[in-house]
Amino acid sequence: MGKAQNLSFGDLILDETCLSARRNGQTIQFTRNERALLLAFTGNPRRLMRRSRLLDEIASEADRSDRYIDFLVNRLRAKLGDNKKTPQYIATQYGEGYVWIAAPSRAVPIDGFLIIGAAFGPQGHAFRQQASSLLGQLRDTVAAGVGFGHKVVVAENWSPVATDKLHYFLQVNFQADNGRLDCVATLREMPSKRIVRAFRLQLDMSDATSFTSEAIRVANGVIDALRQALAEASTGLGTPADEPLEMRLHKASNLLSTSNPQWLASGEQLRKDRAQDPLNPDIALQWCMHLFARLVLTSPFGGMSLEERERIESEIDATVLEVLPAIEHNPLLMLAAAKLLYFINRGHIELAEDIAERAFARTAEYAAALPILGQLRYARGRFNEAVQFFDRGIEMAEPGPAFHLHMRVLKCLALLAAGDRVALDAAAADIVNMGARCPPEIALMVGWTIAAADQELPAASAQALAAAGPAGALSAIEYLYFTSARHLIAEHERANVMHGLIAHVTRLHGEQAIPAHVLRKIGTQS
Repeated sequence: MGKAQNLSFGDLILDETCLSARRNGQTIQFTRNERALLLAFTGNPRRLMRRSRLLDEIASEADRSDRYIDFLVNRLRAKLGDNKKTPQYIATQYGEGYVWIAAPSRAVPIDGFLIIGAAFGPQGHAFRQQASSLLGQLRDTVAAGVGFGHKVVVAENWSPVATDKLHYFLQVNFQADNGRLDCVATLREMPSKRIVRAFRLQLDMSDATSFTSEAIRVANGVIDALRQALAEASTGLGTPADEPLEMRLHKASNLLSTSNPQWLASGEQLRKDRAQDPLNPDIALQWCMHLFARLVLTSPFGGMSLEERERIESEIDATVLEVLPAIEHNPLLMLAAAKLLYFINRGHIELAEDIAERAFARTAEYAAALPILGQLRYARGRFNEAVQFFDRGIEMAEPGPAFHLHMRVLKCLALLAAGDRVALDAAAADIVNMGARCPPEIALMVGWTIAAADQELPAASAQALAAAGPAGALSAIEYLYFTSARHLIAEHERANVMHGLIAHVTRLHGEQAIPAHVLRKIGTQS
C-alpha cells in the first residue's frame, strides 16, 4: 500500500503535499497560501483557475482581493524560476485567471497491482479532506481484501504511461456542484482499459459517515471483482474449479511451468476427450501439453527421430493456432498457448510475446506467467530481464520444488547463453544444493551443459556420458538443442549453450557423435 511518487516536472520535484520542492539538490520552501495555490494548480492541470476560485483555496484570514492572488502567483513564479512572458509552469489567461501548463514526468514508474486514481472537477476545497480520507479507506480495504501481497497505490490526477506496471486501475471522479458532490468509481483492467465494474457513490457532504460507508461498499465490490478475475485466471488445463483460489493458482503454475509428468500419464484420456469434444479449446491445449511432454520428458539418451519430432510439433502448431480466437478470455489458456508457440520455434515469437504479455496483465503476476516471460526475453538475448523473471519465481515459496528447479535451470541457461561464467557457477551451485529433489537425468544434463568446454567433468559424470555411447551422446546433444538452444535468435548465443556439451562428447566419442544439423545452427560446419 502507499501513495504515488512525488510529482516531477523536469528538474523540479514537488513533495506530494506541496510543502516543499527540490531542484538540483536545492530545497524550495512554500508558505501556507503558496502551498494552497500549488495544490490547486497541480490538482487541475491545463484547466483555467479563476482568481475567485483560487481565493477559495487560501486561508480565510488572508487578503481576499484579486490583487493578492496576483501577488501570490508572482511569488510562486519567482520561487519556481518561472517567467511570466515564457512560462513553463503558470500561464496567465488575461482578464480571467491562471493555468498550470507543466506536464508531469515521473522519475520512477508506478508499480502495483491496483492504482486508485482520483480526478477532481471544478469545486471548492471544503470536501477535499473527506475525499482524501475516502481514497485512503478504499486503498486499505482493497489491499486487505485481495491479499497475496498485492500493492495498492493512490495517485491523484493520474493517467497511465508506458513505463507503469499495473494490472488494474480504479478511476474515482469527484464533481461538486450546488452543494452536491457526485462521485463515480470505474474499475478497469490494464493495459487494455477494459471496464470491469462501475460504481456510483452516494455521498452526503454534511455527513462524514456516508464517506466511510460508501468507501467500504465500493471496496467490497472491487474486491469481489478482483478475486473473480483471479479465479478466472486460474481456470482451465484441468484445474479443479471447486478448490480454494490459492491452491488453484499453485497448481496452474506447476502445470505450465514445469515438464509435468501428469501430461504424459493423461494422454489416453485426453485422446478420448478430444474425440468426444473436438471443438473444446481447453481440451485441445491439454492435448498439446501432452504432446509437449512427450518431447521434453523423453530420455535425453533414447532420442526421438527428427521426423517424429517434426510430426508432433506440426500438430502442436496447427492446434494452437486454431484455438487462439477462442481463448482470448482465459489467461491460463493464453499462457499455455504462448508457451507452446515459443517451444516449437516456428517463427511465432512476436505472437507468443503478445499473448503472454496480455495474459500476464490479467493474472496478477502469479507464478505461471514467469517462466514463459523469462524464456521470451531469453530468446531475444535480453538475459538480464530473463534472469529477473526467473529470480522472481525462485523467490516464490508456494509453487513447490519442481517449479523452483525449473526456474533455476532456466536461469542457468540464460547465464550460459550470456557468457556470464561467474554468475552461472553460483546459480549452478543452487541446483546442486537441491540434492535428491533434482532427477538424476536432469542433474547429468545440467552438469554436462554448464561445465566449460575446457573443463574436465567429474569422474561420475564423465562415466555416465561415456556409458551413453556415441548414439546416446548424439541424442543428448539434439535434446539440448531442441529444448534450450534453438530458441535463441543470435547464433553466438546458441553456440554458448551448446559448446560445453559438444566439447565433452567430442573428447569421449569423437566428432561422429555430433549432429551436423546442430553444428550448422551454431555457426560451425561438420
